[in-house]
Amino acid sequence: MIPNSGNPFSEEIMLEQRAVSEPVATSEPGIFFDGATTARHDVTVELAPDVLRIRAADGRVLAEWRYDQLETLSSPDDVLRLGKAGSPMLARLEVRDPQLAAAIDERSLPVDRSGRSERHMRTKVTLWSLAATASLLLVAIVGVPLIATQLTPLIPYAVERKLGAAIDRQARASLDTGHAGAAFECGNAGNEKQGRAAFDKLMGQLETAAALPIPLKAVVLRQPEANAFAFPGGYIYVFQGLLDKAETPDELAGVIAHELGHVAHRDGTRSVLSHTAMSFLFGMLLGDFVGGGAVLIAAKTVLSSSYSRDVEASADGYAVDLMHKVQGDPRALGTILNRIAGTSHPGPKLLLDHPETKDRVAAINAMAQSGPMTPLIDKAEWADIKRICSDRETK
Repeated sequence: MIPNSGNPFSEEIMLEQRAVSEPVATSEPGIFFDGATTARHDVTVELAPDVLRIRAADGRVLAEWRYDQLETLSSPDDVLRLGKAGSPMLARLEVRDPQLAAAIDERSLPVDRSGRSERHMRTKVTLWSLAATASLLLVAIVGVPLIATQLTPLIPYAVERKLGAAIDRQARASLDTGHAGAAFECGNAGNEKQGRAAFDKLMGQLETAAALPIPLKAVVLRQPEANAFAFPGGYIYVFQGLLDKAETPDELAGVIAHELGHVAHRDGTRSVLSHTAMSFLFGMLLGDFVGGGAVLIAAKTVLSSSYSRDVEASADGYAVDLMHKVQGDPRALGTILNRIAGTSHPGPKLLLDHPETKDRVAAINAMAQSGPMTPLIDKAEWADIKRICSDRETK
């Protein structure tokens, strides 16, 4: 059969035939402009299942527009003015009946007088935002620590040293609440220098035995807490309060050896990478693309966070081995841990709770082996270390 696509009468007949076979849900009056003339046509608007059909007063089908082809044209609030998207003809239909307008709105996605599409879009955006937040949380809680663990061994020690220097400056500023400046560090005043020399001697023995691939910088700070910290890059803080609690050089050496274990295992670097990466992710989520001040967060991370039990146990094992190497007392770490845990003063970062402390001390004693022990420093040098923060005028 030869198609009649070029014959307008054939097209009109095909529209009529289709109109007869399709059920009509709604039929209401409207006004139609065919775009070819300025004539106004009173029409009947029929809502078939797939198309909007426009009939003339004599019953002829003037146009059929699919619902997904409709576009809303500018009009007064009480008028729904429609056109066919992409049509070269400027035909338009005006509907004043609110029920008919609502029925068209319901069938046609492009027609959105009720705001349905906007609400749908807002719902989608909300759901996607929630999904993105959940993904970030999952990455932060699970993925970031795993990435940090894999990335830490790849960081050059020179880079780690620079990171530690930046954290050191920020950490000192945070701890030095009295703004003592250089006097915040013990061992620099005239009557403290002998204590500094004895402390350096003790550190030198531990550093030589440890043979770490990075130089150490250990200082004693005028802080009352019985505490010690190891920063990335070999920076170690020993607080005055820890010296006050230590009764023997081996107890002090055992705590420092524990911190050297964190340096050797690069625990501080891994922790900093994990926490600063999390802050960067959430900073992006909140619009802070700088990452929230990585160095500041890194310093707070080292000063405030506690390592896991496995990480602390590994550092304890390192301390026991190192004390064996320097022929010190490998059980001294457990002794001072017990003493600090038994006081009302807040314990150091290496303590979490008393039951765990008892388990750790038991593990330390189990790892310690009998062997020759040599004094790390003499009694006079130990007395000098105990006076390393004696210059009260600089506090």
